[in-house]
Amino acid sequence: MDKKWFNSRAARYLLTALVSFIGGCLFTWIGMPIPWLLGPMIVVLLASKWAKLPLVWPGSIRDAGILIVGYSLGLSLTKDALIEIVHQLPSMLLMTVSLIAICIGLALLISKLSGIDFATMMTASIPGGLTQIITLAEEFKEIDVTVVTFFQVSRLMMIVFFVPLLLYSPWLTGAHAGTAVEAAHTAAATWAGLFPNIGLYAIVCLLSAWIGKLIKLPTAYMLGPMIGTALLHLSGYQGPQLPASLLNISQFMIGSYVGLLLQPGKLERKLRTISIAICSGVLLVLSSLGLSMLLSLMHPISPATSLLSMAPGGMDQMGIMAHEVGADLSVVSGYQTFRILFIYFVVSSVLKAAFRMAHRRKNDSSSPHTQHE
Repeated sequence: MDKKWFNSRAARYLLTALVSFIGGCLFTWIGMPIPWLLGPMIVVLLASKWAKLPLVWPGSIRDAGILIVGYSLGLSLTKDALIEIVHQLPSMLLMTVSLIAICIGLALLISKLSGIDFATMMTASIPGGLTQIITLAEEFKEIDVTVVTFFQVSRLMMIVFFVPLLLYSPWLTGAHAGTAVEAAHTAAATWAGLFPNIGLYAIVCLLSAWIGKLIKLPTAYMLGPMIGTALLHLSGYQGPQLPASLLNISQFMIGSYVGLLLQPGKLERKLRTISIAICSGVLLVLSSLGLSMLLSLMHPISPATSLLSMAPGGMDQMGIMAHEVGADLSVVSGYQTFRILFIYFVVSSVLKAAFRMAHRRKNDSSSPHTQHE
């Protein structure tokens, strides 16, 4: 194929879309769970890193996919669901703090065993929004942003791949109990059924996403439409359920982007870093599974709902999986949103203060006046 063809960005978009579509079809054919998320993600990763295809995927398409998921989550936030979320706020705080404590422990252990400085490992281990964590890492020169990005992305990809396998495994007995109503709604939804009400919701979602970006809301394309949709839905204006094919398209939009995030070629000491990232991701998934079992004992929710509530992955991916298995979307979005906001407003502020304090102490100890004394 003529290499000049790849000089066109539009042609590279089309090539990426084709590769992603093949991945979705392949994973559907072999019966993998969440095929239109996992298929594009894995096949795009392999095609870009090993086949060396010049793939690109615009962030705006990914954002559109996230916006669709945000709308779906917003529909699940009914009055009864919000009352249940309020009742579970103490559990949300307990589980979020427990997960962050586990992340701190893992960061400390890995830092001592690997020699990677604690500030880098701490930032790499926090299960927050990818953009917010990388922005935090870039504020401090002592933090290796490449390592942080690799750990965050590799963990996200591991969670997106392994959590569906856990959801469909025999270990989560009764994982899909009580999902018949949600499954029936999704199956019954059609494209024609979107109109005319979807028009107002589309405007509200776009406006909410724009406002979310304006006020720097974390994961604005998710939380903005989710909040806007929930408010409009609670006002009594009925929002239409999305057809399964549209949800598949949103998975396709997101999976294609995630598959291009991993950049192992930029790492120093690749084998060591990749091995540590895999071990860290596995330990975090197992820790989340343990916390989810505890959560399902504390509240009458299904194992699938509790696992997706605790999984430290992207809220959009967890929302997609919740749709697929018929988990309680309101509970999943409640726990995921609480953790995102807690990390964004509390943990990030504490980390910034701690890193600045450590940086000042380091500068003071190395200053000529201190050395003279």
